[in-house]
Amino acid sequence: MKAYAKRLFDEAAKKLDYLNDVDYALERPKQEAHGDLSCNAAMLLARALKRKPREIAQEIVDALEPDDAVEKIEIAGAGFVNFFFSNAFLANAAKDALERGEKFGASDLHKGKTANVEFVSANPTGPLTVGHGRNAVVGDAVANFLEAVGYQVDREYYFNNAGRQMRVLGESVKARYLEALGETTLFEDHFYRGEYVKEIAEKLVEEHGDNLKDEPAEGAFKARAEAEIFKDIAGTLERLNVRHDRFYNERDLYDDGRIDATLDAMKERGLSYEKEGALWFKFSEMGGEEDRVMVKSTGEPTYRLPDVAYHLTKFERGYDAIVDVFGADHKDAYPDVLAAVKTLGYDVERVKVIVHQFVTVLKDGEVVKMSTRKANYVTLDELIDDAGADAVRYFFSMRSVSSHMNFDVDLARKQNEENPVFYVQYAHARISSVLRALDDADLAPSAERLDLLVAPEERRLLVLLNRFPEAVRHCAEFFELHHMTGYLAELASAFHKFYTECRIIGSDKALAEARAALAAATRVTVANGLRLLGVSAPERM
Repeated sequence: MKAYAKRLFDEAAKKLDYLNDVDYALERPKQEAHGDLSCNAAMLLARALKRKPREIAQEIVDALEPDDAVEKIEIAGAGFVNFFFSNAFLANAAKDALERGEKFGASDLHKGKTANVEFVSANPTGPLTVGHGRNAVVGDAVANFLEAVGYQVDREYYFNNAGRQMRVLGESVKARYLEALGETTLFEDHFYRGEYVKEIAEKLVEEHGDNLKDEPAEGAFKARAEAEIFKDIAGTLERLNVRHDRFYNERDLYDDGRIDATLDAMKERGLSYEKEGALWFKFSEMGGEEDRVMVKSTGEPTYRLPDVAYHLTKFERGYDAIVDVFGADHKDAYPDVLAAVKTLGYDVERVKVIVHQFVTVLKDGEVVKMSTRKANYVTLDELIDDAGADAVRYFFSMRSVSSHMNFDVDLARKQNEENPVFYVQYAHARISSVLRALDDADLAPSAERLDLLVAPEERRLLVLLNRFPEAVRHCAEFFELHHMTGYLAELASAFHKFYTECRIIGSDKALAEARAALAAATRVTVANGLRLLGVSAPERM
């Protein structure tokens, strides 16, 4: 609908030049009685043109040349231009859904372009937390939506296997290893304390006895811990059906000389200096708030340096779009990284950063206590065990990433309409049940007489089917997954209302088969929306 109205306005702009100078919006009216689509151009132009908005609105309407796709155009309120589309036009979406199936809602808008979506990228120092879970769900769904509008997407995991945290992990495992051998050790406050560290150490004792006592912490201890923990991470992601195409190791940045090359490039531009034995970057000259240490006096780089070098590889690999999904703890760091990348001559407008807020898990109305087996946090595995993978993915998609989230486990477990994901999945299962029953009634979905669908409940479904491709494009452009969950909730509600008010089996054959076609098109749409979010669409519940 928006695409059609936009074409009308583009044609009208050839007569009314001022339409080329206004960033008008084509939006859904707040009240259904005000039409299917509304434009605010007249109000936006009133001040500049020094005219009444309703006069401008009338001039716009007179310049529009719709065909039979539009039933009528009205001016409402202060000067909104409201479109009412014909049933024949709206029915095309149902036909499209039936013909295209899983491809309905997808487009070639960005065909030929490539995108890199980096997400999760958790250090292999412990199990994934619920915060990592939100990151995983957001990143994977964003990649799905980008693919739906034509991008060829690489899902990437930045494997941070270098630096202080990994060294501390090795030291932690060695300390527990020595403890398991009966030695008294000083377990430092900064060591990793989860039970998983003890489990790894105990396995090393079982396999090697005391033969590793003289092994350095960064040797077998670090290597075994990294392998075990990453295996655990991979298993958790698999439970959520999250996959990655590429794993980029931080260690490669050092081995390939990219860290040194980045330092040399900054030095050549006069953007680094030494102070108190450390190397600093002049972020204050790059648009940042203050200069930052990039290499400590010990010779160890801070995390911003490999992050800069890593992002340069993304540009060198030629991606048209680069998407980073970060937790709120990265909000102060990524602007410095992008500032450095920009200074080195790269177009950072190609980089889109998604920063998601924290997650609190609630059960019985109370905040869930920290895990006792794993560490001092709620693990993602525990949440999946409690709520199920579908609920985890759907619930993490229901809120804007900029909002702190309370994950209500009790709500996620409910098998009724109070549970948002159950409500949508049940619509799909209910439609599947209806369609299975058609054979016994000697009926089949038919798009031949969709003109018979004139009841308010039927028209509402048709309007919503038309909005699905727009919802997909919105999520691909703005990364607002909650826009899709909101859409699916409305679509499910509209179908449940249609199911109650509009009989399929028992109606006149032509009407019954048209309604069956509408139900089948709705099922396609629900399934496609859920699939983009990474959620299953069950046929029976």
